[in-house]
Amino acid sequence: MARGLETLIRLNEWSVDQKRRKLGEIMGLIGGFEAEARKLEEDLIMEQAVASASPNEAGFLYGYYADATIERRTIIQISIQQLEVQADEAREEVNQAYRELKKFETALQTRKKREQTEIDRQDQQALDEVGMQSFLQKRA
Repeated sequence: MARGLETLIRLNEWSVDQKRRKLGEIMGLIGGFEAEARKLEEDLIMEQAVASASPNEAGFLYGYYADATIERRTIIQISIQQLEVQADEAREEVNQAYRELKKFETALQTRKKREQTEIDRQDQQALDEVGMQSFLQKRA
């Protein structure tokens, strides 16, 4: 029966690893979007400086650029929010899988402890029997 629990533990460890990997991928996507948002802000600041330095040439085009940047920033924020929801769900899946894994590990540990207790009891019983035989032989 312990083999069955060990198999379940391996299966659950694999499941936890898969769920952690999925969470890691989602967190990587979030990080990528956040980096893209930071770059967008840096580019916007740079374009503002260029537009203010030469308002006649760049001033007209800056409005279009700013509108596109604001739209892109909104899309990025929405994407991040959606990924955060997915990350929360993935975290919960990881936690649930981990709790399930711990349940099987605890059951296996309890079973091994019970088996060891039974082995120790049988050993002690055998020693008691040897001691009793020895005592009876000396007495006789």
